[in-house]
Amino acid sequence: MNTETIVNAEIQLLTAIKNADVSVLEKMLHDDLLFNLPDGNTITKEFDLNSYRSGKMKIDSLEASDQIINIINDIAVVVVTISLKGMFDNNLINGTFRYIRVWKEYGESLKVIAGSCVALQ
Repeated sequence: MNTETIVNAEIQLLTAIKNADVSVLEKMLHDDLLFNLPDGNTITKEFDLNSYRSGKMKIDSLEASDQIINIINDIAVVVVTISLKGMFDNNLINGTFRYIRVWKEYGESLKVIAGSCVALQ
């Protein structure tokens, strides 16, 4: 695992999120994923995938910046700022969020095992 591998995985993940590509997300998210939303709720992989499958989550634009990557053995911690526009359950999303995502290497594949995001002012 190196920085380039993680950068590419992040690009693939963000593209899948933007395109609501459930099959790619299914492969990239660990079955036991826990993710904290800005409102304090913790969601699972299944909840996340279902929000895309049902059409509740729609992303119009997504831009990443200010990425920091730390690699610790077979784990990578990514911090990134994301400007996001879209809808969730008919509620407008329009803001900038700071994400932390934890990737773990499983043989030849990388999976997101945990994450969290907070809204920036």
